[in-house]
Amino acid sequence: MKAIVYGATGPSSVLELQDKPLPAPGAGEVRVRVIVSGVNPTDWKSRSGSGSNKLPAPKVPNQDGAGVVDQLGSGVAGFKVGDRVWLWDVAWGSDEGTAQEYVVVPAHKVVALPDAESFDTGASLGIPALTAHRALTASEDGPARLSPGALAGRTVLVTGGAGAVGHAGIQLARWAGAAVITTVSGERKAELARRAGAGVVINYRAEDVVHAVQEAAPDGVDIIVDVNAPANIEADLQVLKPGGTISIYAANPGEALNVPIRESMTKNVRYQFILTYTVTDEQKHQAVAAVADALAAGALRVGEDQGLPLARFPLEETSAAHDAVEQGTIGKVLIDVAPAS
Repeated sequence: MKAIVYGATGPSSVLELQDKPLPAPGAGEVRVRVIVSGVNPTDWKSRSGSGSNKLPAPKVPNQDGAGVVDQLGSGVAGFKVGDRVWLWDVAWGSDEGTAQEYVVVPAHKVVALPDAESFDTGASLGIPALTAHRALTASEDGPARLSPGALAGRTVLVTGGAGAVGHAGIQLARWAGAAVITTVSGERKAELARRAGAGVVINYRAEDVVHAVQEAAPDGVDIIVDVNAPANIEADLQVLKPGGTISIYAANPGEALNVPIRESMTKNVRYQFILTYTVTDEQKHQAVAAVADALAAGALRVGEDQGLPLARFPLEETSAAHDAVEQGTIGKVLIDVAPAS
């Protein structure tokens, strides 16, 4: 089978197309024929490492993907060969990611993909949607699991609403009944955020964010899903309700956050730092279940019309796909691994 492999960290040029033996699933495992692989910032960051360093074993990149169940290991229930599925955290703690024609994963990382949903949607969930779920459920008095009405009466501010996590945050918050405000950097991204379902969209380069948010939510916002806390912290604190939560899920290596302590104390602010890989097993279980429910309800969609444009690359151009994500391509970068049928 064809696979993208790298034996040392470094630039995208370390990624090579190779032939690998077809793996067999063991007990409790599922082999999936990968149709589409999704690329996230964490994928290129893991591949690049801290320089050129030889790895103990070759690795296949990419955490997210969607495909078809190809073979079941012993003891696996709930799936049959031919089932359409989406995958999460595939390469976490493993040398095998989704940038290959077949991948063997533990059964609990395999989730049914409804017939009405595309493999593109399935490959776009994983890290973005599970991160967004944790960000929206981090409040002290918030639900552990999103569902219709779970955030009714609450207002959510999503910074960077045109990004993959921002897009999922908007869609999940709307599905759960929240009013959603988002910030973006231009009109192109503003239109995408509107298509995703944001009720109020603010261009932070052209508008006073604090004034615009306070006008839309005079009592303040309950939750902030923040892609750039160092740049936004002062505005966040001005628009957040007392007792509100700031969920922070992105940072550059070595980046620091200067927290205004007195202002945070005054409002009894909760800060939640998020890395989806290392949340508790219960938090991950709740997130996967809620995302599956939202997907089944048609609340999580991708594509230009849904506010998340798709950029596609063939498997042999995975290095270009990684570069596209690193360079900040708007929307979701996908790799076409195999034909759907």
